Order: sequence, then structure tokens, then C-alpha cells
Amino acid sequence: MDNKLVREDPLTVGSVAKRCAVKVSTLHFYESKGLIKSTRNIGNQRRYNRQVLRRVSLIKAAQKMGITLSEIKEQLDTLNGKTAPNQEDWQRLSMHWKDSLNERIQSMQKLRDYLSGCIGCGCLSMDACPLYNENDKLATIGNGAVLIDNLAVK
Repeated sequence: MDNKLVREDPLTVGSVAKRCAVKVSTLHFYESKGLIKSTRNIGNQRRYNRQVLRRVSLIKAAQKMGITLSEIKEQLDTLNGKTAPNQEDWQRLSMHWKDSLNERIQSMQKLRDYLSGCIGCGCLSMDACPLYNENDKLATIGNGAVLIDNLAVK
């Protein structure tokens, strides 16, 4: 058999899972979220283009950096139909994610510094706790953890 034909043969879901060190259910999930695509063979079994290996590796790397799947999908959708990013695409994607990560790091540092006095003492004193919300007066600002949310954007 010609090596070129073997290299172009589509991959089974099991072989992609093994090569990428993910569970088959992870590939199904990624596909349900539109992160990867498969075709179906005559027996209705999933088959993947070999470029999916690079795409799944990129998804895993981005997740390890704390990038959400929705952020990953948003950026992968900019690839204009390419199954896998090339070096130029990776540079653009990684710069976008680097900026996002830097913003998150700054927010987390502010949050850490703001909460250290309260959490550090362990007492959660009503007089000193920056999260205490007597009589729900923060409801006028908005819903959820408004003090933390507002701190993160400062």
C-alpha cells in the first residue's frame, strides 16, 4: 500500500483519542461544541481528518492556560474553514490569548490583594469583611458577587 494513501486515511475516534491522550467522550463533546468536525463512514462511524490531531492539541494547550472553550471556539472560527492552524494562525491566536491571560492575571492579583485581609484572618468579621452586604444594600448595584465583579474590572 502507498504510504501517501495511508497518511491520508481518515482516523477513527478511538485512534484520535489515543493519539491526543483524551477520552472518546471528550472528542464527542468537542464536536458537539463545534470545536472539531468529523465525517461519517457507511456504517455511520465517526472519521476524522488527520489535521484534527493538531486542532485537538491546540484546544488542550489553550485549556491548560485557562482559556474557556467558548473563547477557543471564537478564535478557531476565525481560521476561515481551515481544520488546523498554521504557524501564522498560532501566532495570532496566542497573542490574543496572551492579552486575555494578562488581563485575568491582573484581575486575580487585585482580587487576591483585596481579599487577603478578610480571608487571611479567618474570622470573616461583619465589621471588617469586604464582602459583607448588610440588608442587601448592594442589590442596587446589580446581581451576583458585585464587589468581586467590580474589583475585577478596576
